[in-house]
Amino acid sequence: MARKPRYNLPGIPQHVIQRGHNREPCFYSEEDYQCYLEDLQEAATRNQVAVHAYVLMTNHVHLLVTPGQEHSVTHMMQDIGRKYVRYINKTYKRSGSLWEGRFKAGLIDSEAYLLTCMRYIEMNPVRAAMVTHPGEYRWSSYSVNAQETKDSLLIQEHPIYKQLGSDKTSRQYSYRDLFKNYIDKNELHEIREALNQELVLGRDDFKDKIEQMTNRQTRAGQSGRPRIEESGAIYYVF
Repeated sequence: MARKPRYNLPGIPQHVIQRGHNREPCFYSEEDYQCYLEDLQEAATRNQVAVHAYVLMTNHVHLLVTPGQEHSVTHMMQDIGRKYVRYINKTYKRSGSLWEGRFKAGLIDSEAYLLTCMRYIEMNPVRAAMVTHPGEYRWSSYSVNAQETKDSLLIQEHPIYKQLGSDKTSRQYSYRDLFKNYIDKNELHEIREALNQELVLGRDDFKDKIEQMTNRQTRAGQSGRPRIEESGAIYYVF
């Protein structure tokens, strides 16, 4: 089956996930997490990708990024994959694939969903019952986006995030305040559906715009076989 083409639109955020092969671990020690973040920062800078949020889970990675050029995200992930896999294989004397195929990515309507998607990413360790608060998890961007911590060379503030306050401290306070409310089940489903099917998370007018720009479907199709109706009869396409 042919691979689904990616959305490659500079300036529009993407939610990216990459899973470990057979859901096996991608990280075994603190040094591994740190190595990945260093590789991510280097690859993002080289390929003109702005990273707004991330979480490194035991067997997968979530990123929220904005590409500066058409294939920036793909090239960034390829760079990370090559360098980090070499490190893991050498460190643990292993061979073979570390990742489960290629990464998945979906476009984000920043006006409506950027902050929700950031919260979704940084709340992953809480939903996985690894911690009770996102600030307790070391390997996410929450400490940069929500807490008074030193500036990060990796995280770049998206314009929507910057609207939360006139300075870094006020933005962190306002962003932290968003976590008082849970993301409802419908939004969780929308985020997961758009990412797993590599579609678009956004309002109808945003999806319409992307369809016009790319000539591609942005909404999940109907389940079951496509069908053709002719003279009152229904013919299923096999």
